[in-house]
Amino acid sequence: MGQSETFRSRRENHMGKQFAGLDIGTSACKAAVFDEDGTVLAQSSRTYPVSYPGSGWAEQDPDDWWEAAQAALRDALRQGGADPEKICGVGVDGQSWSAIPVDEEGNALAPTPIWMDTRAREICSRVEREIGGERIFRVAGNSFLPSYATPKMLWFQAERPAIFARTYKFLQSNSYIVLKLTGVMSQDVSQGYGIHFFDMEKLSYDGALAAELGLAADLVPPLYACDSVVGTVTEEAAARTGLKAGTPVVAGGLDAACGALGAGVYRPGQTQEQGGQAGGMSICTDRALAHEKLILSPHVVPGMWLLQGGTVGGGGALKWFRQELGQGLSFDQLTAEAEPVAPGADGLLFLPYMAGERSPIWDPDAKGVFCGLSFSKTRGHMVRAVLEGTAFALEHNLRTAAEAGAAAEALNAMGGASNSVLWTQIKADVTGRRIQVPGTDTATTLGAALLAAVGCGVFRDYGEAVSRTIRITRVQEPNRANHEKYQKYMALYLKLYEDLKADFPLFQ
Repeated sequence: MGQSETFRSRRENHMGKQFAGLDIGTSACKAAVFDEDGTVLAQSSRTYPVSYPGSGWAEQDPDDWWEAAQAALRDALRQGGADPEKICGVGVDGQSWSAIPVDEEGNALAPTPIWMDTRAREICSRVEREIGGERIFRVAGNSFLPSYATPKMLWFQAERPAIFARTYKFLQSNSYIVLKLTGVMSQDVSQGYGIHFFDMEKLSYDGALAAELGLAADLVPPLYACDSVVGTVTEEAAARTGLKAGTPVVAGGLDAACGALGAGVYRPGQTQEQGGQAGGMSICTDRALAHEKLILSPHVVPGMWLLQGGTVGGGGALKWFRQELGQGLSFDQLTAEAEPVAPGADGLLFLPYMAGERSPIWDPDAKGVFCGLSFSKTRGHMVRAVLEGTAFALEHNLRTAAEAGAAAEALNAMGGASNSVLWTQIKADVTGRRIQVPGTDTATTLGAALLAAVGCGVFRDYGEAVSRTIRITRVQEPNRANHEKYQKYMALYLKLYEDLKADFPLFQ
């Protein structure tokens, strides 16, 4: 039987099949089941807390993720459209830069520091002195910064030696859930970027660099392609989740990478714009284009990489404003107050550094700032400034990526912020780029599910997967007059940070 006939036979066996995606986010686990056209058949979510036990600390209990995943799956599978008998595969994506110490039985030995945790700052300074940032950057394609997984492993080694001694492997957020589903420990390629002895070009571990760092390369599991089937759902996991025992589970990947795929980004030059709790962008390239101020990871799509910018101030900044100053108004009501305010918010600027800032400034001491307040300013001005501040952070990352030779085309928007026509237009006007909005709020879980669909043979490749499941429903072009006006405010935004950064550490 020829290759095309083999694929046709596999495809016929999958007619009417479904595939599931799990998203282990910062604030919640989302579960969704899709059909072969990308239609959401069922979805559910469960929240969990973040703990802040010390200055610069942010951690979560991985078993909270697993409990949430079980509950979200059970609820989704009870809904009418989903059928466990028809689910051909499961994909899991997760937040970045976890360092979950587990024993040989797969039990989590401690809470994991998450992506916003910076407790390892002193360790990073020591490693920079002893090994050198250039040596690490040449291999990893990423700077040695406390948010990443490697410094957190070293923190456990230095500060929690008893836990480190019992640690069999360090896992990532999605691989922990894959372990709970299948009993198999894995490390998907896309999440490898958080491990600095992962060679970004060769897509393999560098044992020599691991040794220089004082770690063993086998402290992390074997590497898997993101769409590789790692194992199948165990009887125990089936009883807990409602999935059918024996259902294939793929390795999965980084949430930002799965979100990019679920937004239709899989070819060089295509760019995903993230508007969730955090903000940022991911530019798809066919080479490992690194920039010391940005984040480079393999894409979940084989042969592609993502040059990423990740910002703290995304939808979380507006969420904070609503909670503290919104007086019970909805997000739509707040943005309606901002809509009549002129671009530039009549001279009111907002720095969205509400928990320090990631790329491209990498300043854990940075603070959120309103500059330009006066008696003439209204709540609508402040909301507009928040929306614009997150757009300026996006533009800052796009400009930095251009320095590495990564040119962004139109931006495919995802996340809750993409539902706001005003916010999307502000981003288009600030960046000067067309913004395309796919017709789903489930881009990240869809991306995870597509890994399972390709890995299990439902689709021939990612081109077919995207064309079959993702449709652009709204396009917003930049207003050129507004874009020119925003150039002045962008310059002030950059200058404001430079003027204040030396004093930020005083405001603890």
